[in-house]
Amino acid sequence: MTETETDVIRLERDDGTATITVDRPERHNAMDETVARTLAETVTEAAEDDAVRCLVLTGTGAVFNTGADLSTFEGDETDAERLEAIATPLHETVSTLVSAPKPVVAGVNGVVAGGGLGLALAGDVVIASEDARFEYAYPKIGLSGDGGATWLLPRLVGRRTAQRIAFLDEPVDAEEAVELGLATEVVASEQFDDRLGAVASELANGPTKAYAEIKRLLASSSTNGLEAHLEEEQERITDLASTADYAAGLRGFLEKESPTFRGE
Repeated sequence: MTETETDVIRLERDDGTATITVDRPERHNAMDETVARTLAETVTEAAEDDAVRCLVLTGTGAVFNTGADLSTFEGDETDAERLEAIATPLHETVSTLVSAPKPVVAGVNGVVAGGGLGLALAGDVVIASEDARFEYAYPKIGLSGDGGATWLLPRLVGRRTAQRIAFLDEPVDAEEAVELGLATEVVASEQFDDRLGAVASELANGPTKAYAEIKRLLASSSTNGLEAHLEEEQERITDLASTADYAAGLRGFLEKESPTFRGE
């Protein structure tokens, strides 16, 4: 295992998995400009590392992430510059997570709100502790939303449910989050770390290039017409036939053995 650590952002690499942890519990893992920029740089580093086959994003304590650190704001027009300074790297992070050519697992260990919601929803798999709570939160301070929340929400839960979550701004507990499509599964708090690690390990040992193409196809399905999408599917699947993982997978299937994928 290798580890890189800043004051609040930890990056641990272990057997193909890169785990990025926001460690600022005294501020509810909220982000000022420096934290947001460091997170963006760390996520990009992990996403671009070919040795990383699964990326995990999580938080410490009872909070996943609560977006911008409002304790640094003034409550007037001067905050526009502060918002932009945080939103710009936050948006870079969300974009990188969504487009990364490898699975992304969001480990929602507790409360997630504001800009943190976009970070959570950007995961391909979202593991939620039973203590997790998802909240839009922006209307409470007279703002609209960022971090990709208004793009991701309707795609995950449908427009009407997205409107309910955003306008009524009622916290969604972990069980309902799974029912709505905000999260993949709920895990008992005492089993959360083990389950998060197990899911990440499974994905890190899977067919990485195939996962990358699945991500691209699912993303483009909302804008492609059927015929264009069928063509794209055909192109992607035939390209994958030349990969070592496909050869290993087919051999395992024919020989009735579990294949060893190497992400190649």
